[in-house]
Amino acid sequence: MLRSIIVDDEQKSCENLKILLEDFCTNVEVMQMVNSVTDAIAAIQKHKPDVIFLDIQMQKETGFDLLKRVSEINFEIVFVTAYAEYAIEAFKFSAIDYLLKPIDINDLKAAVEKLGKKTADKLISQKVDLLMQNFKAENPENYRLAISDADGITFVSINEIVYCEGSSNYTNFYLKNGKKFIVAKTLKEYEELLSNYNFFRIHNSHLINLKEVKKYFRGDGGYVQMSNDEKLDVSKRKKESFLKKISNNNLL
Repeated sequence: MLRSIIVDDEQKSCENLKILLEDFCTNVEVMQMVNSVTDAIAAIQKHKPDVIFLDIQMQKETGFDLLKRVSEINFEIVFVTAYAEYAIEAFKFSAIDYLLKPIDINDLKAAVEKLGKKTADKLISQKVDLLMQNFKAENPENYRLAISDADGITFVSINEIVYCEGSSNYTNFYLKNGKKFIVAKTLKEYEELLSNYNFFRIHNSHLINLKEVKKYFRGDGGYVQMSNDEKLDVSKRKKESFLKKISNNNLL
């Protein structure tokens, strides 16, 4: 049984989430519902929860204010937010779970299912720090991405990525500094995450950072030479949209 605390300045929101957890997530026990940062700190000390469902924007404080005041983050966090879609990217890049208001039952179930896999306290704190950095970034292109590999989680600025290579259910990241990371996620997942930040899928196997293209060589589909001198094919069906993309953005 996972012990939880709900932190939201709207009592109705607290009660709605509690009902959903009781009805659809029977492995989660709500120990307390609180409406302020001060009360949340007291509840954490009292109940030592496994997870906190935390509203970001409260009337006078934020969920981040709570996390800054907690001496040790040794619990999982699921943010609950009504933020506009653009801000949701910060959560995705930081690998922290979130729920959009009004809460979708399937999203809630998926978030709770992940909670069964306990994350090391150090990694939770690092992901929270990354999330706060991403929220503070004036330009989303300055976001950093949490990359989970066999050794843990590496935090990488997206402008440090040269390209990503898909292989079955895995993705290889190639960085400017020559490092390579293998992640157990599909290339499609990263395409959806990075396509708004000057990344383009030129082939079934490759998602490239358009700013790292050194040269394009013409051909049936042609190929690109990246900043690390790797040469990657452009598929025939992607050629037209690729050339349009780099032309519109003056990238070559």
